[in-house]
Amino acid sequence: MKRTVLVAVHTGRDAAVESARLVINRLVDAGIAVRVLESEFGEIGCRGVEAVPADPGAVKDAEVMMVLGGDGTLLRAAELARPAGTPLLGVNLGHVGFLAEAEVADLSAAVDSVVAARYDVEERMTIDVLARLNGRVLADTWALNEVTVEKQERMLEVVAEIDGRPLSRWGCDGVICATPTGSTAYAFSAGGPVVWPEVEALLMVPISAHALFARPLVASPRSTLAVEILPDTPGGVLWCDGRRRFELPSGSRVEVRRGADPVRLARLHGVENTGAPFTDRLVAKFELPVQGWRGRVRP
Repeated sequence: MKRTVLVAVHTGRDAAVESARLVINRLVDAGIAVRVLESEFGEIGCRGVEAVPADPGAVKDAEVMMVLGGDGTLLRAAELARPAGTPLLGVNLGHVGFLAEAEVADLSAAVDSVVAARYDVEERMTIDVLARLNGRVLADTWALNEVTVEKQERMLEVVAEIDGRPLSRWGCDGVICATPTGSTAYAFSAGGPVVWPEVEALLMVPISAHALFARPLVASPRSTLAVEILPDTPGGVLWCDGRRRFELPSGSRVEVRRGADPVRLARLHGVENTGAPFTDRLVAKFELPVQGWRGRVRP
């Protein structure tokens, strides 16, 4: 069977489109079939590619999905790739780009690694979320980074629950339930801990809570987290990875548990600035000061 790669790009930027053309031409020249999304095909305009609708069928039988853009572009791509279990290879064309495996300077080397199949695949934990009101399902969806229950106008009044037991009542701007992957995203901005990706855990982080006990929490990956919006208080809104939005009337209950299916990410071999330990990624992305480090004393 001929090898196939789906290429997705954050169009609207000339540099991103040029990068996509470079990737596509290199893959086609190597004898690999290339697909692009119909919504992006007109702007990319490359020879020898197949334009496909942006649905889960786009990644059918694809070996990998190369994603050129920032974390938002990769989160959009994950919606297509997750059902099929297709690995994502992100090339950062944005700012921080924590989910990306390579930077734009490594683009040619990243394509070479795909052509030579020099990459591993790691699985990232996801979360499934179910929102209900008096038994009526409001949302049944998932997220890679986080789900958030947020206020719309006035402060939310919520009760947080872990494993079927009430934990605390908060007047707050919202509550974040995140994965370790999402610990460096919205949860980080709200004061949550940074969790290494290989750690299996669920995070709950209140946003600007008016309470004595309002600390970030790290629970078992087998736990179920829940947030209930109290009746007779203002409703809120549910966001999944900042992409999918659902209204939450007062009295709504949101339950979060470990996702049934992971998102798979490709990790490259032998490419400079890729495959780095997570600690090195933190230092590079946040420009952390490490001057003076001498390392372990050798015997």
